[in-house]
Order: sequence, then C-alpha cells, then structure tokens
Amino acid sequence: MFKVGVITASDKGYKGQREDLSGKAIIEIMEKQGYKVERYVILPDDEEKLYEEMVYMSDELKLDLILTTGGTGFSPRDVTPEATRKAAVRLAPGISEAIRYYSLKITPKAMLSRGISGIRKGTLIINLPGSPKAVKESLEYITDALHHGLEILTGQAGECAR
Repeated sequence: MFKVGVITASDKGYKGQREDLSGKAIIEIMEKQGYKVERYVILPDDEEKLYEEMVYMSDELKLDLILTTGGTGFSPRDVTPEATRKAAVRLAPGISEAIRYYSLKITPKAMLSRGISGIRKGTLIINLPGSPKAVKESLEYITDALHHGLEILTGQAGECAR
C-alpha cells in the first residue's frame, strides 16, 4: 500500500473562506484505489511553505506520493510548480504532459496549466489542477501508469519492459 500526502494550495482555503473540494476529491479517489492518505494540509499560495511541506512529506514522513492541487495557473500567487521544481531532484515531465494531453480533449484551457511532476528521493510529486472535476479526470487518466511508476520508484518492480 502506497503512502500519500495531499497538499492544497489555496489562500482562501487556508483562511477558511472556501471549502477544499479538490483536496477531498484526491483523498476519496486515492483511498478507493487502495492508497493510504497519511497527511493532508491546506496551505496558502506561498512558495516557501509549499516547498517546506513537500520536503517534510518526502524526507521526514517518507511518503511515496505527494499530490498537490491548486496554484498551477497564471495568477502571480500560483507558485506550486516553482515550489515543486525546488523540491524535486529529478523531473518526471511525462506525467504532467499526459494530464495536459488528456485534459485538452475536454477543454482548451488545459494548456494554461503549469503543473509539473518530479521525484525527491523516494517520493513522486505531482501537481494536479485546482478544480475537483479536473482532479478527478486527471487521476482517473494516470492511475494505472502511476501505480506502476510507484512500484518502480519504491523497488517493488524492476522495469517497464516485460
């Protein structure tokens, strides 16, 4: 069972001015898929705080997967990709490219997502969109490949070729 952390980047959510439906959607989907959500936080759109939480989840909690939601758009306060790039040692661009590719079939606005994916030590970090609908669509699209990628990352599987 893979251990997951969920980070919602939202100034309004952090202040209690908006319910975090996207973070809750991630938790629901991942638990249905058999993942164990061990930590869930709502943080302001603050690059340093987001970075510090990703490092904590990876280095201290040793989670297998961190899923973020929010903060991937064009607003000056949208800094989740920057925090992720700072935390990640290796990038995993194919995941975010696949999410955008799939999302473009649904809406042309998907091209505006700046979300990235990367690896820090034994933890995969993926930026998901901010809306509950887009979170659901993205996770449903990547779940099978994601599971295999985590098996490889954690040493439970050796390689993709059979």
